[in-house]
Amino acid sequence: MKVRMTVNGDDTSADVEPRLLLAHYLRDTLGLKATNVGCDTTSCGACTVLVDGESVKSCTMLAVQADDATVQTMEGLSASPEDLHPVAEAFRTEHGLQCGFCTPGMVMAAVSLLRETPRPTEREVREGLEGNLCRCTGYHNIVRAVLAASGQDPDAVIGGGHATEAPSGGVEVAPGFSTGSGA
Repeated sequence: MKVRMTVNGDDTSADVEPRLLLAHYLRDTLGLKATNVGCDTTSCGACTVLVDGESVKSCTMLAVQADDATVQTMEGLSASPEDLHPVAEAFRTEHGLQCGFCTPGMVMAAVSLLRETPRPTEREVREGLEGNLCRCTGYHNIVRAVLAASGQDPDAVIGGGHATEAPSGGVEVAPGFSTGSGA
């Protein structure tokens, strides 16, 4: 089956199996390796890309469903490694990454969130990124990065929400987000 889409500003087309996932089309057919596949079940969000401007987990979307769509991946956000997109730059500046596996999906989800909510609260950031998992950072610096990318001072915004004790002993501000260490 022939599929055509614009990916990171470039028109692409290829013959694909009807069951080929968009994540595998991006990674294997186009060589865009920032779209990570972590679970194949929409649980982790490492494969998040923008399809027609909307945040999508590409491991559960068929490539044929993106026919005639515009797709943006992490590679398409920045002109060069020296000229990072403001969200990617904020992740770097605020140390919002550790191993880096979740980072492309997290950045793409954050870009989508900031398009919908340009000046989010801490709680809105945590809830907006709730479908993206990070096993390393504890989320605090990821939230700081998104707030910084929105033009806000993270120190002035963080702490305005209502914290509850998380089962792990950390402080949970929104479902699925815990500081882990209680710090």
